[in-house]
Amino acid sequence: MAIKPKYVKQLGKLLLEEYPEAFNTDFETNKESVESLTNVESKGVRNRIAGYITRKKGSAAAQSAWYG
Repeated sequence: MAIKPKYVKQLGKLLLEEYPEAFNTDFETNKESVESLTNVESKGVRNRIAGYITRKKGSAAAQSAWYG
């Protein structure tokens, strides 16, 4: 697994803070949300951001399930 570039992490964190209800653990849904909420034209960058957000939401869901 590659290390995500700084701009992917920054934009992903910003989107999660501003629109937490727009994202979940489904990559396809997150991909559409990133497309509608940003002006990212590159499909590859959009997918990286959506993947980063999906992973963050998944780990948050797993932690809440683990710790109660």
